[in-house]
Amino acid sequence: MTSPAVRLPGDPPGGRRAVLVWSVGVAVYFVAVIFRTSLGVAGLDAADRFHVNASALSTFSILQLLVYAGMQIPVGLMVDRLGTKKVLTLGVVLFTVGQLGFALSPSYGTALASRALLGCGDALTFISVLRLGTRWFPARRGPLVAQLAGLVGMAGNLVSTLVLARLLHEVGWTAAFAGSSLAGVVVLVLMALILKDHPEGHEPEPPAARAADGPGFVRRQIALSWREPGTRLGLWVHFTTQFPAMVFLLLWGLPFLVEAQGLSRGAAGELLTLVVLSNMAIGLVYGQIVARHHTARLPLALGTVAATAVVWAAMLAYPGEHAPLWVLVVACVVLGACGPASMIGFDFARPANPPERQGTASGITNMGGFIASMTTLLAIGVLLDATDQDYRVAFAAVFVLQALGVSQILRLRRRAARRERERLVASRVETLHVPAA
Repeated sequence: MTSPAVRLPGDPPGGRRAVLVWSVGVAVYFVAVIFRTSLGVAGLDAADRFHVNASALSTFSILQLLVYAGMQIPVGLMVDRLGTKKVLTLGVVLFTVGQLGFALSPSYGTALASRALLGCGDALTFISVLRLGTRWFPARRGPLVAQLAGLVGMAGNLVSTLVLARLLHEVGWTAAFAGSSLAGVVVLVLMALILKDHPEGHEPEPPAARAADGPGFVRRQIALSWREPGTRLGLWVHFTTQFPAMVFLLLWGLPFLVEAQGLSRGAAGELLTLVVLSNMAIGLVYGQIVARHHTARLPLALGTVAATAVVWAAMLAYPGEHAPLWVLVVACVVLGACGPASMIGFDFARPANPPERQGTASGITNMGGFIASMTTLLAIGVLLDATDQDYRVAFAAVFVLQALGVSQILRLRRRAARRERERLVASRVETLHVPAA
C-alpha cells in the first residue's frame, strides 16, 4: 500500500527554482566524484610516474577513504552551523587545489598530500548536497532526490572511466589532471551566482542550545543524533550495503577479474563499467519505490544484502578454476544495487532528526559504508598476502562484515520504527494546530 504523503509544517514547496539550486549543488558533487575516481583510471601511470609499488599505490585509495570517513561528523556539524553554501564553497576550493596539486606533483609524498587535500574537499560535498535537498524539496521527495544525487555521482565515475582515461593517454598526465581541475572553477562560479541555502520564507530556526555555542553544542548535536535509533539504523544500513561494490570498484575488482578469473584487462574494465551503469539504473528504481512505499526501505536494503551475498558466494565457490562469464555479469549487475541500497540509510536517519540536526545525522550515517570499505580493503590485502594470493579466502572477508551489519539492523529495526511512528504522529498533531493563513 502506498504511504500517505504528509506535508510537515514549513515543508519547502520545491518547484523550478528548487531544481535549479539543487542542480548546482549536485554539479559540485559530480565534479568531486570525477576527481575522487580519477586515480582509478591512472593507477598504472601513477606507479610509473612516482616509481612506487602496488602497496604504496593502494595507500592513495585508503588515505582518501580514511580522510573521507573521518571527516563525516565534523562536516555534518559544519553544515548545521555554517549552512550549505559556505561548506560547499570550501569543499570546491580544497578538491580543486588537490586535483591541480596532483597534476603538478613531482614526488610520491606531494602526490599523497594532494590526494589527502582532495579527499578533504570531497568529504564536504555529499552531506551538503543531501542537506540542500531537504531544504528545497518537500520531505516526501527526499528518497528520490537523494537517489538522484547518488546517480549523478556515479555518472561522475563514468566520466572518469570513459573521458579522463582517454585524455590521460592523449595529452599526458599533467595536461589531463590540470585541465580537469578547471571543472572545479566552473562549479565555483555557478555556486556564487545561483546557490542559496534555503528558499525565502523557509529559514531554519536555530536550536535553543546553539545560544550556548562552543564544545557543548558539538557534543549535544552528536549525542542527540546518535541517541535516535533511526540514525544508528541508517549507519548500519549504509555500512552493510555499500562496501562490497566500493571494494570491488575502488581496488580489488580488477585484480580479481584478471588474476583469479583469467579475464583480459579490457574485459575486466567492461565489467566494472557494468557495475556503474547498473548502479545508475537501479538508483532510479529504488528512489521511486522508497518515495511511494516507505515501508519498502528495510526489505530493499536486506534484499540487496542477501542478493550480494549470493552472487559473491557464486563467484568464489563456483566449481572449476574460473567462474563462467554469465556469473560474473550477474554479479556485477547485482553489485550495482549496493550504492542505491546504501542511500536508504539516509532515509532512516532523515525522519529521525529535526532539520537543525540533519547534517550531523547524515554525517554519522555516511561513515558506515566507508568504515566497512576501509576495513575490507585492508582485510583482503592482508589475507591475500597470508594465503599466497588466494582470492577465495580473502574475498570471504565480505561475509563477516555483512553478518555484523545485518545483526545490528535486525537489533535496531523495531526501535527505529516505533520512534519514527511517534514523530509522525507528533508532526500530524502539530499540523492540525497550525492556524490557516
